[in-house]
Amino acid sequence: MTSSTIKPASGAGGQQAEGRGLGLVLFAAILLFVIGVFNLIWGIAAIFNSHFFTTHAHYVIGDLRAWGWVTLILAILQLGAADGILTGNQLARWFAVAVVGLNAIAMMLALPSYPVWGVIVIAVDIVALYGLCAYGSRPGVAAVHGRLAARVRPQPHRAAPGAGRAAGRGREVGDAAAARLGAAPGPGRLTGRPSR
Repeated sequence: MTSSTIKPASGAGGQQAEGRGLGLVLFAAILLFVIGVFNLIWGIAAIFNSHFFTTHAHYVIGDLRAWGWVTLILAILQLGAADGILTGNQLARWFAVAVVGLNAIAMMLALPSYPVWGVIVIAVDIVALYGLCAYGSRPGVAAVHGRLAARVRPQPHRAAPGAGRAAGRGREVGDAAAARLGAAPGPGRLTGRPSR
């Protein structure tokens, strides 16, 4: 059973569970972005043989410079996947799952260069994988995109219930009063523009 076939429960509890899942997808996307930036730095440092890596490390495959290139490429892919998730692209979620899995494997193989950092990155990758796989259904990703767009775009002002009727009567009364005073009725008077 895939995550796209799971339907959230209805009612107040369902909304709470759906909100928790959407937060986890957003959290996974932000984790992916942060790890992408850290891997970008790690990859550049490894390519230039920085001195903060363990000296004389023995790798299963390749050397420090090769793992620097692999990590740099994975970092660019992670940043692209994080952007795709934040824009609501369902394909980006599956791409992110693959990239995060590959990153965990790459960090495991590059563990001799910086063991503590490699273990931390693997742990964060597992948390991001959980967030993407457990709550990353198509409606969930679209809802994350909708919530982000709603935070960026200002929402239109909603009038109170019954305000339309009162405003309509108010305008009629205002037009009658304007006619008694010799002013032209209509929207021009209300907006401050001259009526034609």
